[in-house]
Amino acid sequence: QVQLVESGGGLVQAGGSLRLSCAYSGRTFSNYFMGWFRQAPGKEREFVAAITSGDTTKYSDSVKGRFTVSRDNAKNTVALQMNTLKPEDTAVYYCARKRTINIATMAIPREYDYWGQGTQVTVSS
Repeated sequence: QVQLVESGGGLVQAGGSLRLSCAYSGRTFSNYFMGWFRQAPGKEREFVAAITSGDTTKYSDSVKGRFTVSRDNAKNTVALQMNTLKPEDTAVYYCARKRTINIATMAIPREYDYWGQGTQVTVSS
C-alpha cells in the first residue's frame, strides 16, 4: 500500500520561505518520478515541480528560480523548498507519485497514480 504524507505548510509573509516535505511509504521509492502540484480555491490543480529517479527536475514557469525540488532516496522523502513566496502561491500543495517514467508527461496530473492529502500554504501580502 502506497502512502504519501505532506508536511511543512503554514502561513508566511510575502518574500518568505517554506520547505515542504513528503514522506513516501510503499514500493521502491527510488524507481519513481515524484511531483508537486497545487490547487487554489476555485482553480484547477496545477503542476509545480517534479523530479525523476535520476534527479532531473522540471518546474512550472511561475515558480522557476524560486522553488527547488529534491529527493532523499535513503529517507524516502521528496522536498519542495519555496523561496521568495508570493500571495499567488497560496494553495493546497500535494505530492504525488508518477505512474510512468515518461519525462514528457511530468506536468500532467492524470499521469500520477498516488497522491498525498495536501498541506496548506498561505502567503500574506
